[in-house]
Amino acid sequence: MSDSRLKKEPDEVRADKAQDNRAVTQVRAISDDDRVAIFRSQFYQHALPDLPEIDGYHTCWLTTTNPRDSIHMRMRLGYEPIKSTDVPGFEFFSMKTGDWAGFIGVNEMLAFKLPMSLYERYMNEAHVRAPYEEQEKITSLIDELNDQAQRVGGGISEGDGFSELRQGPRPTRWS
Repeated sequence: MSDSRLKKEPDEVRADKAQDNRAVTQVRAISDDDRVAIFRSQFYQHALPDLPEIDGYHTCWLTTTNPRDSIHMRMRLGYEPIKSTDVPGFEFFSMKTGDWAGFIGVNEMLAFKLPMSLYERYMNEAHVRAPYEEQEKITSLIDELNDQAQRVGGGISEGDGFSELRQGPRPTRWS
């Protein structure tokens, strides 16, 4: 079937004459390594500068745009905004206007610090105590279900994951 307006076949209409006339001097295909590099750059860009270490504090960037994790909620937890005058070399990152003028910021991100003792307690809560409690809930539920099944002549066969969960690490420290 031809395109009567152009009086050419469809393949001829799509062809680019400049493509036919130029000499190919390099391979234009993207390798898997190139694709991984593109992926890495898209998801791991460093648009924010690394914050300097401040003795006795953990530093981090917080967003002003998350309604479920607001700056004011973080401040109630003990986070403190970092003034640009407190960190040599960060004067350029000082917010110029608004509620956060004089503090370190980039777009909607603000630099904050948290006393290290409080940071360690929060990390212990999030990464030691809370997972341990979830582990205990799961194993207790399996034990309860197994007891119910045995009362009616059945049983539960636990796979490797559950036996490993039962033998998992126990917390060595509570806050």
